Order: sequence, then C-alpha cells, then structure tokens
Amino acid sequence: MTSTSTGLRAGHREWTAFVVLMLPLLLVSMDVSVLYFAVPAISQELHPSSTQQLWIFDIYAFALAGLLITMGALGDRFGRRKLLLFGAAAFGAASVAAAYAQSADMLIAARAVLGIGGATLMPSTMALVRNLFLDEKQRAKAIAIWSSAMAGGIALGSVMSGVMIEHFWWGSVFLINVPAMVLLLVLVPLLVPEFKNPAPGPFDLPSMPLSMAAVLPVIYGLKKTAADNGLGLIPVLSIVAGLAIGAVFVRRQLTRRDAMISPQLFHHHGFGPSIALNALATFAMMGSAYFTTQYLQSVLGKGALEAALWSLAPSVCVGIAGPAAAAAVQRGADRASVIGAGFVTGAIGYGILALAGPDSLWTVLIGAAVLASGIVAVMSLVTDMAIGTVPPERAGSAAALLETGQEFGGAMGMAVLGSVGTAVYRSDVKDSLGGGPPTDGLPTDALDQVRETLGAAVAVAGRLKGQAGDQMLDAAREAFTHGMRIACGAGALVLVAAAVLALVTLRRVGPTGPTAGGTPSTGGDTAAADGEETAGREVVPSH
Repeated sequence: MTSTSTGLRAGHREWTAFVVLMLPLLLVSMDVSVLYFAVPAISQELHPSSTQQLWIFDIYAFALAGLLITMGALGDRFGRRKLLLFGAAAFGAASVAAAYAQSADMLIAARAVLGIGGATLMPSTMALVRNLFLDEKQRAKAIAIWSSAMAGGIALGSVMSGVMIEHFWWGSVFLINVPAMVLLLVLVPLLVPEFKNPAPGPFDLPSMPLSMAAVLPVIYGLKKTAADNGLGLIPVLSIVAGLAIGAVFVRRQLTRRDAMISPQLFHHHGFGPSIALNALATFAMMGSAYFTTQYLQSVLGKGALEAALWSLAPSVCVGIAGPAAAAAVQRGADRASVIGAGFVTGAIGYGILALAGPDSLWTVLIGAAVLASGIVAVMSLVTDMAIGTVPPERAGSAAALLETGQEFGGAMGMAVLGSVGTAVYRSDVKDSLGGGPPTDGLPTDALDQVRETLGAAVAVAGRLKGQAGDQMLDAAREAFTHGMRIACGAGALVLVAAAVLALVTLRRVGPTGPTAGGTPSTGGDTAAADGEETAGREVVPSH
C-alpha cells in the first residue's frame, strides 16, 4: 500500500474483501422482507396462531435491534472478523433450522437465532469497512456502495421470496442464505484481516442486559403502535419503561471507565448529529414503504409478486444516489449542504407521492424513486461521517449505535406516519360508508373491519356481489389514498426540518478520515488510534 495525505490507500485485496463483506449485508437486509410472500404457505403447513404469526415476523427485528449495541462492543474487544465468522455460522445454521421447521415455535426460535446472527454481522461488516479503507475518499465510496446495497437488499428480499415460493416450498426462502454464508466462512479468513481494540479493558457485563432492556420495549411499543394504528396503554407503558431503563443505561456509560459505549464517541464533532440524521432518514424511508407497498397491492390491485417487481423500479436510482453524493463531496461540495439537499430531495419525493390518486402507478413510482434517492444519499454521507470521525478501534460500537438508531427511526416512521394515514382513512370511511348503500345489510362486524384497514376492506368487498362491492372498494381505496397524501405531506415537513437540522449541526464538522499520521482528523484518542492502525494492519493474509 502507498501512503497518501489522507491515509493508507486500499488495494485490490481490500476491495475484494469489501465485495465479500457485501454478502452478509445483502442477506441480513433481505431477511427483513423475505417472509412477505411465504406467510400463506407457512400458515397452511405450520398452522400458527395469530400471535405466533406476529412473532414469526417480529422476533428477527427484535433480536437484531436488542443485540446490536452488545455485539458492536464485543467486536471491538474480541475481534470483528472473529465475530463476523461466528455470526455467519449462526446465521447459516439458523437458516437451515428455519427452512425445515416442523412447528411455529421452532420457526420462531430459528428466526430469533437469525436475528442474533444478524446483530453480529451488521456492525462487524461496517466496522471492517472502516478498518479496510483508511483513505477518506475510498472509504466514502465504499460506504456509499454499502448504503445502496442495504436499501436494495430490502427490496430484493420480497422479490426473491415471491420467486422462490412460486417454484419451491416455503423453506427455500431461508436456504438461499446458506451458500452465501458458506462462501463467507471460506473467504473471510483468506481476505479480511482481524481488527480489534489493542487495549480494550474489562467488559462491562451488566450493561449488556441493560442495553437490551432499554431498546426492546421501545421498539416493541413503536411496532405495536404501527400494528394497532394508534397509541394504546400497553405501547405507551412499554415505551416509557424502555426510556426509563435507557436513562439508567446512559448514566452507567457516563460514570464507568469500562463503559460498553464510551462517552468519548460523542466528543467527535458530527457523530451525534450523524446518528440523529440517519434515524430521520430511516424514518422517511420506512414511513413511505408503509404506504407504497399497500398502494401497489390493495389500491392498484396488483398481485404480490407483480407489486414486488414494480417496487424494484426505484432501486435503479438508489444504486446511483449514494456514490453520486460521495463523489460530490469529494469534488469539494460542502457536506452539510449535500446532506441538506438529500433531505430536500426526499421531501420533493414525498411531495410527488402526495399527488397520487387511486390510479397513479407512475406517480407513486417516480415519487418513491426521488424519495429513496435523496434518503440513500443522506444515509451514505452520514454513515461515512459517523464511522470516519471515531477512532478505528471503536468503529464497531459506533456502527452498532448508528444501526440501532436506524431501527428506532424505521419503527417511528411506520408508527407515526402510519397512524396519520390510518386516522384519515378511518375518518373518510366513516363519512362515506356511514350508512346506506353499499353498506345496507352488511353485518356490523364486517363494517367495522372495513373501517379498520384497507386490507380488510378488500376482503369484505370481495364477499359482496356486483356494484355494492365495487362501490365499497372504491370508497376504501380513495380513503386510503387520501390518508397517504396527508401522511406524505407530514413526511415532507419532517424532511425539510431535517435539512435545516443538518445545515445547523454539521457546519462546524470538518472533513472526516485519518490524517497522514493515521489518526482521525477530528482529534481525540490519538494514541489508541495509532495503536489500532499499526496493530490492525500487521496481519494481512496472503494468497
């Protein structure tokens, strides 16, 4: 490797290692959506109760979110490559167990282990990218590709699920993980050197359950709010309990020398704002997905696989947005301005979505593409800033905090914007179907279902014959589209506020990345950073 003014430039080996590290990233992001089309087949074979079906979906996200902070800290102390290999083995084994599950409880347990494996893979891959690319420009390019691949993986997961279910049995959606994990276990020891904190100190064991007890109730409360389309007593109590335990966790981190999450991470200008801005970006991304997926299927009436294929169209723009934003900053554009522009672009995307009617496929696709492009541009830049401003030996903890913020942001986006859209939907349906045709003779419980969700309205309308069913469905679709427009307007306002926040908080943040001496340019932890870079680079496997 050759030395430059910005650090040690990566060569072919590092870029090859980066390609290998994309495998777990794609699979973990795909597993978020891979069950979308498998549920009917799973229900037919395993007969899960409604509660079990909910946990089959949610246990993966809960385990992932609850363990990110712990796994990031463990990777910093015991080695990121080691943790990555452990996670790959666990993920592969759990995929086989899920594929051949004989009961709903067995599938839930396997999904939980998949979440644990995902929690080891996500911060490990991002931290290893930080260690492999010490040159600022190369790291920015790698993280831009990383962010685009993560967003694309979620969309690809639903399509892959539909294709596999159409040709094979439901367990095949999990088996696609296995060859990639085997390849990862073979190639990582050959291509990826080990990186860890050379002087980590003792591990703060009590903080492990505290971090989980802080994160999980809040995520549960937000997901429950999104599922119930409104705040209830249990979600509120869950969120309050999580926040209270979170306060205890934060206090412990501030008062202990062996803290799991070092407070010094937040001494680096740009780290705290990066986490907040990344959470807002995920808020917007998941909030829009809540509506666009339902719109394609329940408003336009497209089949699940057809809807998933259409949803891939915006991914073409997403693949360009991240690298383009990174290139603009490298050519001298002000980072804060580019991030602000990304949020404004996302707001414009929301504005386009707000123009949609009940039959506006291309309006929705264009709006989703513009929104996703702006958000992925933001995510790639703030991710690079968060990872690049901290010492390399703490990159795992930094990545874990960033990704935990993403989980909070995504859950909050679905809960808040979903509740706004649902409130409008219910109000419109109540006004348009309050009595008389087409509700004459309709049982009260069926009418209540129509007023609850669009999906239920589609099911009820299918049982009505002739014009009555068509009228009910038209009214429900118009109500949902109206709710989507109002929610998109709210989302646009959030993103405009996020753009202002970015301009205010990031103006004093200078260029990220190591200096010629190998230490982060933001200062702090110099000796530790130097020790990490010399220790981390000394083991590079040869062919």
